[in-house]
Amino acid sequence: MNEAIQKLIALAKSEKGTREGAVNNTGARIVEYQGATWLAPGAWPWCAAFTSWVMREWLEDESVRTLLNLTSFSLAEKWRCRDASAFGWGKWADQRKILILPETKLARAGDFVIFDFSHIGLVIEDQVSITDKIKTIEGNTNGKGDRDSESGDGVWEKQRIPSLTKAYIRIFP
Repeated sequence: MNEAIQKLIALAKSEKGTREGAVNNTGARIVEYQGATWLAPGAWPWCAAFTSWVMREWLEDESVRTLLNLTSFSLAEKWRCRDASAFGWGKWADQRKILILPETKLARAGDFVIFDFSHIGLVIEDQVSITDKIKTIEGNTNGKGDRDSESGDGVWEKQRIPSLTKAYIRIFP
C-alpha cells in the first residue's frame, strides 16, 4: 500500500466515532462533511458527504496532489468529487477516467466502494478472497450493521458482504 493511500485511510479512521446531533442527519461535524459537497448542508443522508470531506482533506497534502498531477489546491478542488450521492461518485469517476471496477474484482485498501443500496465508504484493507467481507470506514451508518440515513448515526468501521457492492473506484490503479 502506498503512502498516499495510508494517509487517506488514516484520515478516514481519525473520524471514527463522530456522531450525529440529537436530530437525525444533523450536527456540527455532519455540517462540516456536508460542506464538502455541492449541496447546502441540511438533514439529508451524508455518507457521500463524508467521503467528499475525506477526499478534500486528503488533497490538502502536497505529496498526494503531486502523485495525482494536481499542481495546486485549487486544481485539486476542481478535480475532486463533490457529489452528495453515492451513485454520483461513479459518474464523477467516469468523467475523470478514473478506474471503476465491478463487484467481481477484489477490493483494495483506498478504494471508494459504492454499494447497491446507494451508500458509499472507503475500503481500509485489501480483500484477499472474493468471498471475504469488505472492511470499510463509512459515514451515516451505525455500529449494528444497518446502513441508511434512518438508522445511521455516525462514522463507523464496518465489514460488509461483497454481494452488497455495486462498484469500486480506484484512484491509483
